[in-house]
Amino acid sequence: MTASPPPSDPANDNIRAIIDLERKAQARARWPDRISDAISAFVGSLWFVLVHLAAFTGWALWNALAPVTLRFDPYPYGLLTFIVSMEGVLIATFVLIAQNRMAAQSDRRDHLNLQVDLLAEQEMTLMLRMLRRLCERFDVQPDTAEETRAAKLGEETNVYELMQSLERELPGTETDGSADSSRPGVERKV
Repeated sequence: MTASPPPSDPANDNIRAIIDLERKAQARARWPDRISDAISAFVGSLWFVLVHLAAFTGWALWNALAPVTLRFDPYPYGLLTFIVSMEGVLIATFVLIAQNRMAAQSDRRDHLNLQVDLLAEQEMTLMLRMLRRLCERFDVQPDTAEETRAAKLGEETNVYELMQSLERELPGTETDGSADSSRPGVERKV
């Protein structure tokens, strides 16, 4: 007699799937992306601030208190200003690279989320239709308000119409023509 495997835990399965997706995304990252991520992480840390405070304080003190012959950047610290300006340009570039990569990753997640939402909506529509047929077969009469609502929810959802309604109704949303109004009767495709 063989023992059946224990039932899987959906929450743990989902966590493992998400971790797997994240690991694969990190493995696909190119070396420039990894470098810019590491630099952005360091720049956004308290250590970065502390190192800069110490360096700037040391620079100013040295150039103010050291013997005149050893001062390499007297007040108003033109060399320090130049170095900090160059550093700012480079840091901004690395941060933008990291943000672009995070935005692309966020877009991929949003597309996956939309796909899952559309599949869940299709499944629920199918379940409602099947439930209505069962109720009809066993002569179960639902409440009139429930029946009307169930009939409406049992219809296919037209994503294009929903998108156009949102664009019309949400304040601050401009209709830019991206919603394909030539497809009013198109069923959603998954």
